[in-house]
Amino acid sequence: MAKGDGIYKVLVGGKVVTYTNWNDIPDSFENMISFEPDAPPSPHSEEDHKYIETFNDKLQELMMREEE
Repeated sequence: MAKGDGIYKVLVGGKVVTYTNWNDIPDSFENMISFEPDAPPSPHSEEDHKYIETFNDKLQELMMREEE
């Protein structure tokens, strides 16, 4: 599992497009439809917890890319 892996659905050009890593999501899109990052398997290390705690910030960052 790579950092940023998951299932992400965004509306691009009027079509729902699915990405499997948040780094692949375009810089501009219409709407974030689904944000489902893969959490590391349990038990979680301190590093895993720090990574999981970044999920909301990443969602907010991606939502800033939504076109108005």
